[in-house]
Amino acid sequence: MLHLTYCQRALRFNFPARTSRGALTEHVAYYLVLRDTAQPEHLGLGEAAPLAGLSPDFGPAFEPRVAALCADFNRRQLTDLPPNASIYLVDELVEPTWPALRFALEIALLDWQLGGRRQLFDNAFSRGEVGIPINGLVWMGEAAFMQTQIQKKLADGYSCLKMKIGGIDFATELQLLAEIRAVAGPEQLTLRVDANGAFAPHEALSKLEQLARFDLHSIEQPIAAGQPALMADLCRQSPIPIALDEELIGVTQPEQQQALLAHIQPAYVILKPTLVGGLHATRQWLRVAEANNAAWWLTSALESNVGLNSVSQLAGEYARSDFPQGLGTGQLYHNNVMAPLRIASGHLHYDPAGDWEIPC
Repeated sequence: MLHLTYCQRALRFNFPARTSRGALTEHVAYYLVLRDTAQPEHLGLGEAAPLAGLSPDFGPAFEPRVAALCADFNRRQLTDLPPNASIYLVDELVEPTWPALRFALEIALLDWQLGGRRQLFDNAFSRGEVGIPINGLVWMGEAAFMQTQIQKKLADGYSCLKMKIGGIDFATELQLLAEIRAVAGPEQLTLRVDANGAFAPHEALSKLEQLARFDLHSIEQPIAAGQPALMADLCRQSPIPIALDEELIGVTQPEQQQALLAHIQPAYVILKPTLVGGLHATRQWLRVAEANNAAWWLTSALESNVGLNSVSQLAGEYARSDFPQGLGTGQLYHNNVMAPLRIASGHLHYDPAGDWEIPC
């Protein structure tokens, strides 16, 4: 008999992870574990880690909903999973308003069906043959803290940096970008920035024009989500390509997704399976993005290594091999789940023969 249980872990950051929405010191992750009672060593592992201030399913109702899911699943008394269970069972058991939980159930089911090895796709990355290029993430903070991060990322061999902006004085942020460009020009280093919706609409274009002199690859979500007409105007006028991130949250129907991208016409979309509802939902967004000539990349949403592994293997399946993804969050926590993921020279690598910690 298949049995679904859960546990949780408070992931503790190595430093306060600051964005324009505030600083995070702890992030609670819930782990779904699917076991066959006749073969308890064969298990599927999933992670739901909704983010405060961002995930629609974050809040005090989340753990009761996780418990209810486990109870609903176990009442079915399943002895096996049929093909496509990771799609239709998710649709039957978890509403779209719980995207992090849909992600967790989907990868737990998929993992169990594929042998409980945490290998969800068969591609060069999941086989350990190649690494995935990733952007080095520079968190907000005092100028000295950000400078230290920048210097370390450059020394570690990253060819792409992403800097969080909007949380400190804009003039200081411009100075930091100038210092990066003084060390590495656009031919050596790709620069992305992420405003997390911090710019007021009336000042956004002026700030984008000031940022443009640093030859930026893109800016994520310059203004807050939910202002599609203003965002569409910005995309038409901006000297920097704009990427949508928070704008995608809660837009779950293909026709809504198509209408949103057709109206705004962004250069890029940033896809986070925890926030859009899982791997299958992410693939749907990929199709809509490509139909609207929007490029894309995948990003973790500060999950532990369980969620990060799933997103990374999805990237290994669909992403361009020369296009950096946002998958460098595995080193954020000092009590992360142990997993065979490592970063070397700006690339994320996976060892399919490595050891996994089971958090439950």
